[in-house]
Amino acid sequence: TMNAIFKRRSIRRYTDERVSEELIEQLLKAGMAAPSAGNQQPWHFVVIDDRQILDEIPKFHPYSKMLKEASHAIVVCGDGDPTRLRFEGFWVQDCSAATQNILLMATELDLGSVWLGVYPDEYKVKALKELLDLPDNIIPLSIISIGHPAETKGSADRFDVTRIHKNRW
Repeated sequence: TMNAIFKRRSIRRYTDERVSEELIEQLLKAGMAAPSAGNQQPWHFVVIDDRQILDEIPKFHPYSKMLKEASHAIVVCGDGDPTRLRFEGFWVQDCSAATQNILLMATELDLGSVWLGVYPDEYKVKALKELLDLPDNIIPLSIISIGHPAETKGSADRFDVTRIHKNRW
């Protein structure tokens, strides 16, 4: 686990090799293993492998150009319906944990991945909901670009002692 945590990097260039459905399923299992408030598991995942859909996303999401090379994308969505949730509003944290689990599993599987933020940008949320025909209560939090890496990056040491406070600020 620690190896994947420290090795994980945003990979934006991919080979033309397709990611197998078995590997995609492993990524989704990792996402669904994330913790969630009250074990509500408010997440839904939209797996995209349709080239036309992947190519549409950069038209409204300016940081998603790597999707034009990606084999797949996984859109992590949360159910925002307060009538179904005991812990309203925690879907953002829950789906963020699911997103991070997928990124770590991608690293473990020697796949490249990037977390592309969607929520709370209303423009991106609306455009993605329309593109994917998402129900009203389903809110896209993130898009994860997935592919076989065509680039490598070394580990990044982001440890910063000035960010640590004990007991009080």
